[in-house]
Amino acid sequence: MSIASQIADAPASDTPAPAPPPLGPDSLTWECFGDLRGLLLIGRAGILQNMHPAIGAGVEQHSDYSSNPWNRLLRSAPPILGVVYDGGAASATGARVRDYHREIKGVDGNGARYHALQPDVYYWAHATFFESQIVMRERFGTPLTRAEQEQLYRESIDWYAQYGVSMRPVPPDYAAFREYWDRTVDEVLESSEPVRWSLDRARLKDVDRPYESIPRPLWRLLRPVVMGGSMWVAAGTLPPVARERLGLRWTARDERLLRLLALVTRGAFRLVPHDLRYMPRARRGWKRIRAR
Repeated sequence: MSIASQIADAPASDTPAPAPPPLGPDSLTWECFGDLRGLLLIGRAGILQNMHPAIGAGVEQHSDYSSNPWNRLLRSAPPILGVVYDGGAASATGARVRDYHREIKGVDGNGARYHALQPDVYYWAHATFFESQIVMRERFGTPLTRAEQEQLYRESIDWYAQYGVSMRPVPPDYAAFREYWDRTVDEVLESSEPVRWSLDRARLKDVDRPYESIPRPLWRLLRPVVMGGSMWVAAGTLPPVARERLGLRWTARDERLLRLLALVTRGAFRLVPHDLRYMPRARRGWKRIRAR
């Protein structure tokens, strides 16, 4: 019995389900999640996560987001990719990622107590990673069919189970996920200090290099693209409700430029060899499979 059918049949519970076999190279998730084009949407995923009251409070109170936001993102990405691409070690990687969050707790801006491992909180972060794959393919690649979106969602349930956390908030199928997504965007998400900070261009000009190995002159050239560019793409690809809630302006000219960027990205990507289309942790996964 699949994890998806267990979720549909089981009563609500905070007891973790046994982890299924990890995803492999025959999965659609392997094809999509580690795709380098996903970096174009990393700012969008960060905004959607930080608009959740508990996650926004956790980032504000427990991270160095204001001094080096890109280093925090770059530290987080490889282990999360590992939950998909680490093969037989996926569950161990998932447990490490989960345990990073054990001490992240406090009181959010609404006066409510939160913990990063609360089921509804932890699942929302995962939901943004899953949904970003669909948007990435829609905007910058070959759009997924409805059947492929449903397959990708079923795989996302097995992926999430690798963390060893409660499966209670996980919608049983893709149609239910879309309802969950829209309801969360409409009723839960709000502005937060980390989001306001990331959208403040006056602050972004002072952001330091993510790594000291990057020469400062080079970072001064890259910073407007890395910081401002990622926030611009985020503004254009956010759900309209979230964009309006944040007071972001998006013009017809912006939309034309984003479509031009997408056209160039699709064309250029066709020329890139397979392994170079993926982030390093994903690339190692593909190489490991071929070596067998």
